[in-house]
Amino acid sequence: MIAHGTNPPTQPLASIENNGFWPEINPNEFREEERVHNITPPRLRQSLRAAIADVNRQLASYQAAQQESGRPSIDEVPTENWQTPGDLHLLYLRAVYAQAQADLLERYRDASATGKGDERGEAKDLAADDYRADARWAIAELTGRSHTTVALI
Repeated sequence: MIAHGTNPPTQPLASIENNGFWPEINPNEFREEERVHNITPPRLRQSLRAAIADVNRQLASYQAAQQESGRPSIDEVPTENWQTPGDLHLLYLRAVYAQAQADLLERYRDASATGKGDERGEAKDLAADDYRADARWAIAELTGRSHTTVALI
């Protein structure tokens, strides 16, 4: 008999290299922070790599402007007076993690054909949308753009 929660520990995953301006992504930290322990390592890495590519694309002009100003990495970008050290790094990680989490939620929908399974799938779709919104907010915050919330009535 095996008690719940006693699965053998997973092997640590190697960090995912980034483009030099943005930090490497540690899949182990993502797994812990986002509590995605049941995802296979290849699927986890694929989602994180896709998220990195998407977030980096959205931040390409910001990165170029910073590098043209003589800042070779995000660690060299000065923070605003209201920010704390590491905020830009944190916002980048939040954007990548949220994009990856949205991808995982969409890919791991319940396969059940029952009404209950459909409800869980719809709830996951809504959660994925929330994660994508979190990523957009983190990117807007990182670049200094204001946030806008729109609700349909």
